[in-house]
Amino acid sequence: MKQMVNLYLLGMVLTLLSVFVRVMESLESLLESPAPGNSWNPRGQLTGPESPRGLPDHPPRGMR
Repeated sequence: MKQMVNLYLLGMVLTLLSVFVRVMESLESLLESPAPGNSWNPRGQLTGPESPRGLPDHPPRGMR
């Protein structure tokens, strides 16, 4: 009976440890900034400093 309790406690400890490790990995991926050569960009950032080409900065003078 004592051996079953020990195995049960060992399983609980391992389960809690794996949950803790996954939470820490998730927090680490949320907190770290993307590397300079990374292929993905965070939401709301453009791929380059230039403005999108489809929209002009200001309308032409004749359209006012």
